[in-house]
Amino acid sequence: DTGSAKLSFSFTKDGVPLPLSAVDAKIVLLYPDGSFYKRSLTLVDKVNGKAEYILSDGELKHPGIVKAELKLYYTNGQALATSFFTFTISKTLEDQNIVPVAEYYIDDFEMLRDEISQTLDEIKAKFDEFENIETKTGAQEKADVAEDNAKAYADVHANNKTIHITADERTKWNKGQLYKLTQDNGMRIFIPEGTDLLTLPTGFYYGANDKLLNNPDPNDAGWFNYDIMVGSSGRKTIIATASYNNKMWFATVHTNGDFKGWKRFITDADTVVSWQTPTLLNGWEQYDTVQKVRFSKNVLGEVEIIGAIKGGNIGIDVSVFKLPEGFRPLQPSHFIGVASSSGMGSEPQFHRTLVDTDGKVCIQSCSNTVKPNAFIVLGFKFKSA
Repeated sequence: DTGSAKLSFSFTKDGVPLPLSAVDAKIVLLYPDGSFYKRSLTLVDKVNGKAEYILSDGELKHPGIVKAELKLYYTNGQALATSFFTFTISKTLEDQNIVPVAEYYIDDFEMLRDEISQTLDEIKAKFDEFENIETKTGAQEKADVAEDNAKAYADVHANNKTIHITADERTKWNKGQLYKLTQDNGMRIFIPEGTDLLTLPTGFYYGANDKLLNNPDPNDAGWFNYDIMVGSSGRKTIIATASYNNKMWFATVHTNGDFKGWKRFITDADTVVSWQTPTLLNGWEQYDTVQKVRFSKNVLGEVEIIGAIKGGNIGIDVSVFKLPEGFRPLQPSHFIGVASSSGMGSEPQFHRTLVDTDGKVCIQSCSNTVKPNAFIVLGFKFKSA
């Protein structure tokens, strides 16, 4: 409306009101019919950066989309960047028969002199650039199209199971162990001849035992499997398995490479022993076929002698039989055993037996003075050398 067609402006920089105390603010207006105005803004609040411009009655007679440009001229000669915008003037019914005439107005001579060399075509060219600025409506339309295209793409590709993984699969892969423990096909890694077992990293290996250094049994030329686990500070655990006889060893390497040696696992199979029957000497013979004198050695190196004898010579250094090497005690060992009570009433009788380091087994004495050699029972165990 006449006298109230006001344009209000609020200038800011970085979100803070821009002071206008040292500023000459101008507005350039280009109307649809070619009319051109360049006038000063009214500064209504210089501290908070507020200004306004009231359109004249003459300007209101130029309906249509008006292209506008704002310029701020500082007194020190510095000019801020130009700002562009548009607004629309609508023609009222009473103005329908008015034919507007193109007008040109600059509000002071000095400004006219400064602007005289700038042609109207050049000014129009500035606003042609402004036409290329994206409007909110146009931008929203483009955004809607882009969103529709993205949804369509997602619908096509989201269900492609060939190129996607499930959440459970992703979790499994993310938690997967990255260190290689075997060959690519899952089989054990071969150990070349001459390799020192103590130098191998964590993994599952196999090799010819006697061809490797620091192996658990130098006399065993069979194929062994080796499971190696490395800890911190040089600590290591190695488990070795002889595949053909099902025996196992383990070894540890303590801090800073301190090798603790090999130890063999003992199983129930190792408790089975092989009994041997000795050759009896000095008149001694088996008491019967059920209680035959025999000896054996278990996996722990313990020698056991069992059975019953009769009829031989008793004496401090008279051998009943002799044990072979590997079955002899660490030191001379004496044992007390059951003897026959025949001829001695009901009193229990006993004998003293020596097993010497040279393998001699001697019945040195017997409490039965009537029939001392009628029945001698052997049943004792000792650690072999």
